[in-house]
Amino acid sequence: MIRRTLLLGAALALASVGVAVPAHAASTTALTFVDITAADGVVLKANVIESTTPGTHPAIVFPSSWGLNDIEYVAQATALAQGGYTVVSYTPRGWWTSGGKIDTAGPKDIADASTVITWTLAHTTADPARIGMAGVSYGAGISLIAAGADARVRAVSAMSGWSDLASSLYGDQTRHQQAPALLQGVALLLGHPSDEFNTIINDFWNYQNVPDVLAFARLRSAKTYLSAINANNPAILMANAYGDSVFPPDQLVDFYGSLTTPKRLEFSPGDHAIPELTGIIGLDNAVWTSTRRWFDHYLLGIANGVDTENPVVLRTKNSTESYPAWPTATTRYGLGPVRLLDGTGDLGGTPATGWSRLTWTDLDTTASGGIALISNGLAALTGVPPTVWVPGVDRVHAGVWVSSSTSSVRHVRGIPSLHLRVTPSSANGTLIAYLYDVDGLGTGSLLSNAPISWRGSAAGTPITLDLRMPATAWDVAAGHRLALVVDGADSLYLDDNGAFANATFSGPSWLDIPLR
Repeated sequence: MIRRTLLLGAALALASVGVAVPAHAASTTALTFVDITAADGVVLKANVIESTTPGTHPAIVFPSSWGLNDIEYVAQATALAQGGYTVVSYTPRGWWTSGGKIDTAGPKDIADASTVITWTLAHTTADPARIGMAGVSYGAGISLIAAGADARVRAVSAMSGWSDLASSLYGDQTRHQQAPALLQGVALLLGHPSDEFNTIINDFWNYQNVPDVLAFARLRSAKTYLSAINANNPAILMANAYGDSVFPPDQLVDFYGSLTTPKRLEFSPGDHAIPELTGIIGLDNAVWTSTRRWFDHYLLGIANGVDTENPVVLRTKNSTESYPAWPTATTRYGLGPVRLLDGTGDLGGTPATGWSRLTWTDLDTTASGGIALISNGLAALTGVPPTVWVPGVDRVHAGVWVSSSTSSVRHVRGIPSLHLRVTPSSANGTLIAYLYDVDGLGTGSLLSNAPISWRGSAAGTPITLDLRMPATAWDVAAGHRLALVVDGADSLYLDDNGAFANATFSGPSWLDIPLR
């Protein structure tokens, strides 16, 4: 009863913030809290609101985000109900007052999603032929996987989700540090972690039983169920941030390319769950507008054109652009010899050979990816990404290459990739690459960054590293330059560099930049 009273008050407050009720809005039922019992007896806390117009209605099921509960979507649920939908939001097992233990989008969570759909069909006016699922972050991941497990799901909107949890934990064999720590802390504070979760996260931090951690992650990745998703053929919208520090966006590009279903992919500036944040409280929001149009077409049957538009949408701080497919054309920038005078190499032209540069990788430099969630989140609000004064980057502990100034605006759209020839001093090691837009004063604005690690290589023997950096969309102003910085440490990641570790860079090496 206490939960019902507190959540109802919060829900009413949330639903009233910034929500403009259109003149044609249909009346709805009151927001009602319900208990839904899973197959194993676990009770899931949920709420339901639906249109009171005659007949059956398309239904949307919202699993809440990691650390949040079923009132998360009340503003959007209210607006959807006014538009003719039945909406059921629920708190996944192990969170807040839902029963059970956190399953991290595992088999129990996916079975629960089907249970909620079955309950919805039995207790509301939901039309069994028009079922959708949507969510942010955790809710997005559950919704995507559920679309492969339950053929009743006909449309999905996955916002700030993932398709490959293994790559989110071990991107290019490098453990992410800040994001997993944050997720673990939230679970301890607001949830009930399972023994399996505790074991896996402990193994992750200690870099042990890696095959078990990867198996845990793959079981919880939509990528694993791609064939089932394609067979079920739901309409799938995925929206993410370029700078997502929890689920780097490139995995969604790959997943999108493998989908044979009706599909749409949208990227926006920001960090995890930032692009859709204002929509949670009912304010105008591009991602939620797309979500509504997606469901209106694929569940309500409205001819709004979303199915005929270019399906790849890239937003920048100044524009919104659409493409028929993910942009893949790139321009190659060769890495040249590093000059003794200023410790900088040229970036551009044909990749050079016959040069080398030893760089110590045991200490950090001023080049940085920032703080998880915060740095790129602020960038979405201010338009200013993390910056560094490129001339001040320590050339002893970083390789730095700078291009000539551009004669006109250059539009970076897509995934930069680095091909780097390295001779490591140790069998195990890590490098972090940063791509900057450098102005006339030497201030570099971070466009993309990513780590790559190697394990079990022969010390002193050259290896080739190929790194795809996170997707980006950025306009490099005329007169600016591009800069590549490669060092060995960043607080976002757990590196494998020991004391006095070094790496010798050499050619041919290059950076492929997607330019439109």
